[in-house]
Amino acid sequence: MTSDVDRMLPSTVPVMLIGPDGRPTSAGPLPPAEDLLRGYASMVTARRFNEQASALVRQGRLAVYPSSFGQEACQVAAAQVLTDVDWLFPTYRDTAAVAVRGVDPVEALVLLKGDWHSGYDPYERRVAPLTTPLATQLPHAVGVAHAARLRGEPTVVLALCGDGATSEGDFHEALNFAAVFRAPVVFLVQNNRYAISVPLSRQTAAPSLAHKGVGYGVPGEQVDGNDLAALLDVLSGAVARARSGGGPQLVEAHTYRMQAHTNADDATRYRSDDEVARWVARDPLTRLETYLRAQGVLDDGRAAGIAADAEEVARRTRDGINQDVEPDPEDLFRHVYSRPTPQLVEQLAMVRDELARDEAAGTPDRQEAAR
Repeated sequence: MTSDVDRMLPSTVPVMLIGPDGRPTSAGPLPPAEDLLRGYASMVTARRFNEQASALVRQGRLAVYPSSFGQEACQVAAAQVLTDVDWLFPTYRDTAAVAVRGVDPVEALVLLKGDWHSGYDPYERRVAPLTTPLATQLPHAVGVAHAARLRGEPTVVLALCGDGATSEGDFHEALNFAAVFRAPVVFLVQNNRYAISVPLSRQTAAPSLAHKGVGYGVPGEQVDGNDLAALLDVLSGAVARARSGGGPQLVEAHTYRMQAHTNADDATRYRSDDEVARWVARDPLTRLETYLRAQGVLDDGRAAGIAADAEEVARRTRDGINQDVEPDPEDLFRHVYSRPTPQLVEQLAMVRDELARDEAAGTPDRQEAAR
């Protein structure tokens, strides 16, 4: 007889529907071909987006970029399983997921350029701001899910995090609160094996990160994070259970970041070329492409069209980031509260006065320079 605890435990091996060689496994039926083709197109765009963003760093247009190169299947699946009423809570590495969700790719990157705030309106696409501190977005995600449940709304929140985030207190607090109050939230842990340079073995002794859920009463599952078909299957099931009142769900996706943590990181200091090569052979993009071509769903003409669309996204991203924006000091005060506090009003007046004094003092110099 299966106990409640047994039902919470993940599979002994990660769920995989399409193997690294592009052939279907016998683990179960695959998602519809149109869903996989849509996901493939998004993955091609996400890969090109990662390449373009990394190039913008080298050109000095972005200060830093945490690439999700190699994790595109996780990024795409996270956005694709959600409906318009749902929320996505990303980390700093999830700009591709944010773009797939419908946020303008330029707006998804301006935070990394140094522009004001998060660069986009979270309410427009129901995408929370990109979060740099590890796991701090998880309690926020649970709060949004809990509020939606109290209002009787059908909203599900999908919260992304990495393996390093599972070592943070916010992760444990979020799972505990979500379980107690049965918040409709899905936690997707993208386990890419490293928290910058700290390997997974130095973070946990659990059989898997998905096993951590049972201690809080949260069902867990682990999935091959480089298999889009398996991700869509597992995540759509988790979202459906959360939406129907099943409470929070924990999904661990086994994946790998093929590039360094950021452009400021030297990954060769803590991982070998052989290790990277083994994961390159499990590339989520080539895996799905191989399957789709074998099924006759994808041919050269359609692949060329998808690549052209991805190139257009890269061009628009490049052109948008390359535009210089004149900062407005008053933005420091406009977006703090919907109704400014007396202190902010006073501080704004002080800044306006100081800017006016600087303008008056600088006028003769500018006139002289103009002559």
